[in-house]
Amino acid sequence: MASKRLWCSVLGCNNEHISHFDVPKSEPLKTQWLSFVFKGNIPSRQRQYYHVCANHFSPDCFINEGQYKAGFAKKLLLKKQSVPTIRVPAAPPEKASISKELDMVQHVASQKKMCTVGTQLSMETLCRQYKSTGTQTTMLYPDTGVGQSIPLLSSSSSSLLTTPPLKRPNKRSRLELEEEEEDPSGTSSSMNVEEPLDSTYDPDDSVTNLSEPTDVIFESSKPVHKTATYIVYENCLLQLFEQCPVCQSITNVQRKVFGTFLSVEQRCPNCDFFRKWNSQPIIQSTPAGNLQLSIAVYANGASFFKVKKIFQAMKLKMIHYTTFRIHARRYIQPAIVHSWKTAQDGMLQKLRQQQNIVLGGDMRADSPGHSAKFGSYSLMDLRTSTIIDLQLVQNNEVGGSNNMEKEGLRRSLDLLRSHGVTFDSIVTNRQPQIRKHLREANIKQYYNVWHIEKGVSKKLRKIAQNKDSEKLQKWYRSIKNHIYWTAASSSSGTERVAKWTSILNHIQDVHTHDDPVFPQCLHPQSTTTDKSKWMRAGTTAFSRLEKILRNKRILKDVEKLSPHHQTSSLEPFHGVILRFVPKNVVFSFLGMLCRLYLAGLHFNENAGRPQATTAAGEPLFKVVFPKHKKGQYSAKPVKIEPTFQYVDNLLELIFENVVVDRTPYMDDILKISVPEDLTSQFDKPDKQEVIDSYVSRFNQGQV
Repeated sequence: MASKRLWCSVLGCNNEHISHFDVPKSEPLKTQWLSFVFKGNIPSRQRQYYHVCANHFSPDCFINEGQYKAGFAKKLLLKKQSVPTIRVPAAPPEKASISKELDMVQHVASQKKMCTVGTQLSMETLCRQYKSTGTQTTMLYPDTGVGQSIPLLSSSSSSLLTTPPLKRPNKRSRLELEEEEEDPSGTSSSMNVEEPLDSTYDPDDSVTNLSEPTDVIFESSKPVHKTATYIVYENCLLQLFEQCPVCQSITNVQRKVFGTFLSVEQRCPNCDFFRKWNSQPIIQSTPAGNLQLSIAVYANGASFFKVKKIFQAMKLKMIHYTTFRIHARRYIQPAIVHSWKTAQDGMLQKLRQQQNIVLGGDMRADSPGHSAKFGSYSLMDLRTSTIIDLQLVQNNEVGGSNNMEKEGLRRSLDLLRSHGVTFDSIVTNRQPQIRKHLREANIKQYYNVWHIEKGVSKKLRKIAQNKDSEKLQKWYRSIKNHIYWTAASSSSGTERVAKWTSILNHIQDVHTHDDPVFPQCLHPQSTTTDKSKWMRAGTTAFSRLEKILRNKRILKDVEKLSPHHQTSSLEPFHGVILRFVPKNVVFSFLGMLCRLYLAGLHFNENAGRPQATTAAGEPLFKVVFPKHKKGQYSAKPVKIEPTFQYVDNLLELIFENVVVDRTPYMDDILKISVPEDLTSQFDKPDKQEVIDSYVSRFNQGQV
């Protein structure tokens, strides 16, 4: 039902939009009001009610001017004994247009769990004081949620809250208040409130004051992990609870903080009004913001402690590390393992129906040398540059770090066989144990060209430093290129060996060879006037070069050079692993494995990214100076920006499924064989005895 229009009774005003006040009944204040309304000629017969709008009062007559201008109050409150004194219609405190608009706007919230606040505050509003008591809790993981707001309204105040708007304005976006929290020290503060909120203020039905109107309305049914969040300052947030909405008395405010979660309890000592407000939804006794923060940190490979330092610098509340570990163990790790196993099953099912599959495998250790604790073996489909399996091996499982690579490969191959996947060949490095294992398993093995080229180049650089072998420096790049050309242009191992050894004739300006497999160089015949660049047989430099190129092990390795596919795609994947599992950070076995799975999900999602283009459609390149080229530059294609859909999928899986019932997702976790820690084989000493036996190196005395 539409409300009755209230027109100002002051002669010459007739305003219906600015807040109105009834002429008081008490004398002599009533006489002063009527004298102003009728310019001193008070009629003998008077109506029951006269209304005076806010335009006729000076700014110092209002007790909530700041809240009204900021959008936290829908009605101006008048101080006692205030008398209208302004005859010409004018805007109360500052701009009339803003005040009129704020008084006109009133939306009825269709969602019960919506809380909207203004986003433009005056400097005076930001300087309010409060009477509140804060409590700092040490609970890291709440078991029960806090209830929603339950306002207790009297009959007089409830009528004000149900007053319909006079005129419906343009739609404005509702901003959901998300998260803020308590002072780190946990100290409570007690302060006086100068300007209370309007008695008609209701957090479920309030005005949002925006500089630019928009038609965007946030529904309460929107998933929690897809809801926008904001940074809210404590002094701005507590303005919403500084006064009782029923009797306008100063209220007591108690805050409870659980990480990023804030619960505010407001109690009025005068009328016993009480309500609770939560900064985040509660999902299965877990604050949604705390869990979402843990997922975001974990799924993006970020360091919890670095994020904590960022939060501390901004004075943002942060969850405890214990809470982060609880979230990881209960929700995040089961979801990651389930996501990887699901994606892996889909890849293996497709590979089972394909032929001519070429695999690439390589191991990455968590630290260089023989002291590595973990070794992660990666198996890739080299045709599509997709990671199809990841195996994590701990040192004490195989009797030393030297055996980790072989064990990782064996586990990966067993997994492929169990899923019925067959392949033609596998490209690996030249590790002797790998070579023996594949030979015994009757699997065709190729070597990655880069590994052989790196070993040969290192030896060539060493002998080229001698004074009598300086001429080798002119052939250094040509010999390196010859390795790749030999691998790419040959169809058999015999042909590769023949082409490889032909370089010894070529550098002598001899281009016909005795080997019938490759009798002549394929380049066009040319004459050169620079005779100094050619090498001659019998010289020291040529003898050293021939010794390297005709080495028996080198010839055997050249025979197995991969003709097409290389494991160079695995090197970028190892770089991705470094983002999720830095080598200087210690992780548990399960934590290490889950981060490897995250690296695999990220790499597979972005493996086929196309090259970026300019506005004109031209391919985009950048000039790089690789360290191994020692100042030489090259062009590198620029790919489009990577995507992170797997993070959104994890958030959706955890919030919609794992949190509700995590039992099905724990099955994959329980199937993982977690080895004992390396220290389990040693007796743990008494800590106090170790401290007592500690001796400083400087004074050779006990500390």
